[in-house]
Amino acid sequence: MEHLLIRADATSRIGTGHMMRCLALAQAWQTHGGGVSFLSHCDNDALRRRVRDAGMSFISIGNPYPDDGDLPTTLSTLSQLTSMDHDAPPWLVLDGYHFDPVYHHGIRAAGFRLLVMDDCAHLPRYHADALLNQNVYAEDLRYQCDQDTILLLGTRYVLLRPEFLTWRGWKRDIPDAARKVLVTLGGSDPDNVTLKVIEGLQQVGVKSLEVKVIVGPANAHHESLRRAAEKVSYDLQLLSDVMDMPALMAWSDVAISACGTTSWELAFMGLPSIALVLADNQELAARVLNERRVVLSLGNGASLQVESIRAAVLQLLTDRATRQAMSEGGQLLVDGRGAERVVTKLSHKDFADAFLMPWGDSDA
Repeated sequence: MEHLLIRADATSRIGTGHMMRCLALAQAWQTHGGGVSFLSHCDNDALRRRVRDAGMSFISIGNPYPDDGDLPTTLSTLSQLTSMDHDAPPWLVLDGYHFDPVYHHGIRAAGFRLLVMDDCAHLPRYHADALLNQNVYAEDLRYQCDQDTILLLGTRYVLLRPEFLTWRGWKRDIPDAARKVLVTLGGSDPDNVTLKVIEGLQQVGVKSLEVKVIVGPANAHHESLRRAAEKVSYDLQLLSDVMDMPALMAWSDVAISACGTTSWELAFMGLPSIALVLADNQELAARVLNERRVVLSLGNGASLQVESIRAAVLQLLTDRATRQAMSEGGQLLVDGRGAERVVTKLSHKDFADAFLMPWGDSDA
């Protein structure tokens, strides 16, 4: 099995979602016997440690693209990995909106195989051997790609980490009156929407309400959240460095979540959720999932009013039929086999042979 090099970044500004979904693919690659390295601009110690603890190498890159040194560093790393494995060149996984067609072209023109991970078809052109968009709306987007690009589109390719896969086939019990709430608003939550949610839950007025709030590894608002937690009248726990997310989702009756990568984890676990948009790239997913009644979307989290949170939470806690429909709809969307499907595609003989054929400017 060839080596997999992942080029993805994680900062307080862009969040941790790109690296976390790449980690899911990396772990699936490892189960097939392949090695994995991350090449990343990552300012979070916990995330770097998580990659290394998973048995992968982590190579730091100081100044990310469009800095002039980024692409040469990636090509140099690929060349070094190639010299270690003479059977086939390594795959590069590229995940980040700052990587443009120039970057894609540089990788392919050098003879390396490239998987581009995307969410919104925002580029005028994609140069890649394979392009992955795991979103529910992906098949409705129009991608301008090279003629030989393989498209992996839709929720059948959702990347889940191994800890979720042991829950495949699990069925959720939907109580008549829900009281356990999980709050998870991404790795960074730069606008501190979590604080607003804590305040909204204070006004719900449900007896025996239990709330667990996950504070992401790049969240800079720990102190304000701690102070807020001391003032509420309901049972509230702040959790950091969570390693068993599926168990928390199984415990919960309802989630309040950013509409990013976590949405697919919640769907797989059949957890009814209130979705908040914390980044522009989450808007379309929130709208489509809301239309399909898989989530209840409240729109932009930064402009959300506390009263809207209170009303939505109370509605969902007391409406068993809606929670049942959400749970069933989510599990129909995500079956947990996405990472396995992607690894199977990338390791197919057609790709293994492809590097023997030149890729030139005529394909650009």
